[in-house]
Amino acid sequence: MKERIRYVDPIDAHRFDDQVTLGLACLYSLPGIPCNYYGTEQGLHGLGTDEAVREALWGGPGFNSNGLFYSMIEKIGAVRDARPALRYGRFYFRPVASANDPVNFGITTLSQGVLAFSRILNDEEIVFVANTNTEPGQDQSVDVIVDGTLNQADDMYQILFSNKTTSTAPGPFRQTGSVTVREVDGSIGGGPLIVFRVTLQPMEAQILGH
Repeated sequence: MKERIRYVDPIDAHRFDDQVTLGLACLYSLPGIPCNYYGTEQGLHGLGTDEAVREALWGGPGFNSNGLFYSMIEKIGAVRDARPALRYGRFYFRPVASANDPVNFGITTLSQGVLAFSRILNDEEIVFVANTNTEPGQDQSVDVIVDGTLNQADDMYQILFSNKTTSTAPGPFRQTGSVTVREVDGSIGGGPLIVFRVTLQPMEAQILGH
């Protein structure tokens, strides 16, 4: 990303702050070495003067190590450091199913859908899941597929990171019956599968693991 990822709403300056921290959590969970455009950790957005541009790092308000974005990056980075799967693990998109239709799994096609993927290293699976909807009140509950050879029914993930101060932990793993899974490559598979259900607030990102 060659530019800053923060958008400041003229009416509500902090309305989309969670969108930035969601993006940062995703960045640190994807394969490769995460790289932040300078000033992201200070909440700079590049549109305007004073606190908006890079000169603020050396003058004006200066460098703040207690700000929201700096603190979030610190927390996300600590999870990445503690979990080798996020640094070296294989990468898999995870089809999801709406809690209202738990037998049809697929990759979200809506622009405001749920993103889910796994990182697997040896016998450890870490799951990243995020609700990209920006509208207040648009919580989303989905079932997420996990590796059936590494996980079993009644196991449970804990939240390693969330960008929300109030988060709902996922339910226990369970085995499905017959389901339909539409994969990224267009192929169609079926069950039974090992899945868990998670409910996410708008713009909430969770990193999950044992």
